[in-house]
Amino acid sequence: MTRLVDCKKLNQALPGLEFAPMHGELGERIYNEISQDAWKQWLGRSTMVINEYRLNPSEPQAQAVLLKEMDEFLFGSGGGEPPEFVDPE
Repeated sequence: MTRLVDCKKLNQALPGLEFAPMHGELGERIYNEISQDAWKQWLGRSTMVINEYRLNPSEPQAQAVLLKEMDEFLFGSGGGEPPEFVDPE
């Protein structure tokens, strides 16, 4: 049976993730409050953030930027575009 969550990002009851996407409190919060659809949106967004900010995800500073962007995207106002972002269209 599919587990439903009250998705904080999309403001509706949707299927939740099958497991926490990371360890710790944030991972549990995402598991309990974010839907599969919203998580897929974040994965696409994270690729854009990594590319636009030219982040190396193995570096602690880059990881901090990604966590901040993730929190803002999933639980905040959605986050704005990175400063150098150019829409390909």
